[in-house]
Parts: sequence; structure tokens; C-alpha cells
Amino acid sequence: MADISAQLVKELRERSGAGMMECKKALVENNGDIEVAMEWLRKSGLAKADKKAGRVAAEGRIVSAQGNGSAVLVEVNCETDFVTKNPDFVKFSDNVADVALKSGAKDIDALKAAAYPAGGTIEEAAKGLVATIGENIQVRRMARASNDGVIASYIHGGRIGVLVALKGGSEDLAKGIAMHVAAMNPAYVRAEDVPADFLAKEKEIALSQMSEKEKAKPAEILEKIVGGKVSKIISEVTLLGQPYVLDTNTTVADALKKEGADVISVARLAVGEGIEKVQEDYLAEVQKAMQV
Repeated sequence: MADISAQLVKELRERSGAGMMECKKALVENNGDIEVAMEWLRKSGLAKADKKAGRVAAEGRIVSAQGNGSAVLVEVNCETDFVTKNPDFVKFSDNVADVALKSGAKDIDALKAAAYPAGGTIEEAAKGLVATIGENIQVRRMARASNDGVIASYIHGGRIGVLVALKGGSEDLAKGIAMHVAAMNPAYVRAEDVPADFLAKEKEIALSQMSEKEKAKPAEILEKIVGGKVSKIISEVTLLGQPYVLDTNTTVADALKKEGADVISVARLAVGEGIEKVQEDYLAEVQKAMQV
């Protein structure tokens, strides 16, 4: 039997995206020939696709497509960062965005059931990709915007995607606001969107932070002080209240007003939001696998 080094297993792991034990077995079965082992993994992967579906897929890409008054964002997940650069994964995720736009799918379940260009459904194509790449692949979330006016989509580093639809305004303004949302991730669009319980909590916090001397002030003055503190918080958590990242001397609201525009909708997706990620040391994993 060929001497299978940890470095060889690591190389096959990086090329194939398959698990460490699978890579080790592939190399053992094929006398350490990495090219043959790659083919072996691809051929045997179909039988293991369902097992991979339970593994954490917290990496991936945010992809977008736009046309005919609509735009979409889709989050397609994989397990490791290097698979995001795999040509098959890139092509698949780009195709999914295109299908999301053209099919008119309103939610992720409808998108998974939509027809994939190469045949079958999106969900079936994802399972086929699991067999090819060797990682859990999930089409996880999508967002859609439709508008008779301006729509902008912005993707930052493949990991954050934003859609902004405006009433009035220019494409440059919409793109700028999309970039702002990517950077600042405001929780709400405007002050009236902020929930009452959030405001009540902030008032409670503002009062608790005041000195006894401040609390002794007349009620109307105390209310103004607390109101000012809460207003500052509202500005910080709302898109329209924040300083505009492309011109911090003005707010987003003022930038919109300058062009006679208003925000209709905003959507933001970031890779892996809400997924508990597992930190892995792949070299350590290889070395551990070699001892089994």
C-alpha cells in the first residue's frame, strides 16, 4: 500500500472539498494517485450526498440578478471558504440567481422547486453538486425587489448583498444607499419603523444612566433630556437617520431629499447569518485522521 502522507490528504481535501476520512480512503484505494483519487471521490460522492446534508454550511456566496423592473439576492451556502471559489459552485450559484429572477419565485421553497437550466430542479441540482464537490450545499435564503422606478443591487466581497428600491432619485443614489446598508446594516429604515418596546427599553436605559441630580429636574426638562437621548439612538439604528457613508456631512434622509427620492424597500443578506459556525483547523484534522 502506498505511503499516504498528511500533506497528500490535505491537498486532496483542498481540491475536492470532501471530508478528511473520505480523502484518506480515496488515496488508499487508489495507491496514492491523487488524480485517480479525485475521480474516485466524484464517482462515489452520490451515495454520500444525503449524509452531507446534515453538516454545517455557514460559508458561501450572496449572488444577485436584475432585469425588467425586478432584482433578487440569493444566499447559497457551502461548508468551507475555498469551495466558494470552486468553478462548479460559482456557476451553480450564478445560475440559481438567474433562475430566481426569471422564475418569479417568491420564496426559497418556490426557488428550490424551480427548474434548473441543466435539468431537474434547483434542489436536485444542489444535491448533484454535493456529489461533485463533496460538501453540503444549501440554497438557503432569497430576497426580491420589484419597482417601476430605480432598483440597485450591491454585492460586497461576495458575502454581503443589498437591494434598494427607490421612488424617484437616480441609479447612483440607489447604489450609494445600497453600499451604505452593506456597511452600516441599519436595523430599521425610518423612525416610525422602530418598535414601541424598543423605544420603551431605551428610555428605561437613558433614565438609569442619569445622575440623581439630573433625575431631580422638573418633569418636562427630564422628558426633553430622555427624549434627546432616545432620538440619538433612533438616528443610529435607522437608515434615514444615519450619516451617509459616501458623505458623512449629511444624513441618508438629506441625500434622498436632495434628489426628491424616498426608500420603498431595502433587503440585506450576509453569508452565514444566524448559523452557528464551527471553527476547524484542517491541518490538525488531517493529522488526526491519519492516526485513525
